[in-house]
Amino acid sequence: MEFKAQSIADFLGGTVEGDANVTVSDVAKIEEGKPGTLAFLSNAKYNRYLYETEASIVIVNMDMELEAEVKATLIRVPDAYKAFASLLELVQQAKVNKTGIENPSFIDVTATLGKDLYIGAFAYIGKNVCIGNHVKIYPQVYIGDNTTIGDDSILFAGTKIYEDSKIGKACIIHAGAVIGSDGFGFAPTEDGTYKKIPQIGNVILEDWVEIGANTTIDRATMGSTIIRKGTKIDNLVQIAHNVEIGENTVMAALTGISGSTKIGKNCRFGGQVGVAGHLTIGDNVNLGAMSGVSNNIKSDKTVLLAPAMDIAQAVKVAVVYRNLPQLREQVLDLVKQVAELKIKLEE
Repeated sequence: MEFKAQSIADFLGGTVEGDANVTVSDVAKIEEGKPGTLAFLSNAKYNRYLYETEASIVIVNMDMELEAEVKATLIRVPDAYKAFASLLELVQQAKVNKTGIENPSFIDVTATLGKDLYIGAFAYIGKNVCIGNHVKIYPQVYIGDNTTIGDDSILFAGTKIYEDSKIGKACIIHAGAVIGSDGFGFAPTEDGTYKKIPQIGNVILEDWVEIGANTTIDRATMGSTIIRKGTKIDNLVQIAHNVEIGENTVMAALTGISGSTKIGKNCRFGGQVGVAGHLTIGDNVNLGAMSGVSNNIKSDKTVLLAPAMDIAQAVKVAVVYRNLPQLREQVLDLVKQVAELKIKLEE
């Protein structure tokens, strides 16, 4: 599918500088642009590529001043990054715009289906499932009994939704994610073995939540594990039973949240963050990559390292850590001097 520069500018509310009739059929990074592709420039670090790129169209900020002649047609917009993101969203919607029910697939007679659905081959939809309008269910998705899925949600291939889960509107769940598996609950017995504690709760994903590939969110022991609206969770994240995550929080890959921890809204977690169980993390908290959290954190804090500490203290610790080899040599030298003084005093 091809788009003219003028059509793109009209969609973005921008202005064309160059050939308004030039067409593109693909997108590319500005440094890798080729004829027929669309690129964008929002970071000054890449400015030099604007004058080298072979891309046919480049989206730039309205206030960008040119330093030399540009071969590409420019589309000027208030914010190039946001504009390009809007275009990518449009392309993505076109790619996933499937409808119809493929065979073989299983849909229980008690399930309620909305309109304009896509249900891929080998999907399984259990008893009393309620699916909203415009939902996309890709091949090999499993949806357990009594599950609810809101309008415009997308479940990519191989997603597993256990029974009693509630998925809100416009949620995206990527391939291999598991929603509602048993929480990790075992009681030690006198003979050293462990007795499994039944997990009879569920998982609730509110509206506009996105779950990455191969992420797992465990059902609650009782009650619900809750992911509040607007939260975005990366690939390979583990959310344990009875956890609650506040609105618009983001978590990078390989993060692990232990059971019954409550996380506030608008928090940001770097990769490989680990949070112990039964803690409270306030609103607007930033956790640096590989932070290890074992205590409650108040709102509006930025913490780093393991064990996690306030950023000001973490910076001091990092300085000392970098100097450890030098400090070790100094300590060994002092030990040697003390031993020599001791010998002299004993003579």
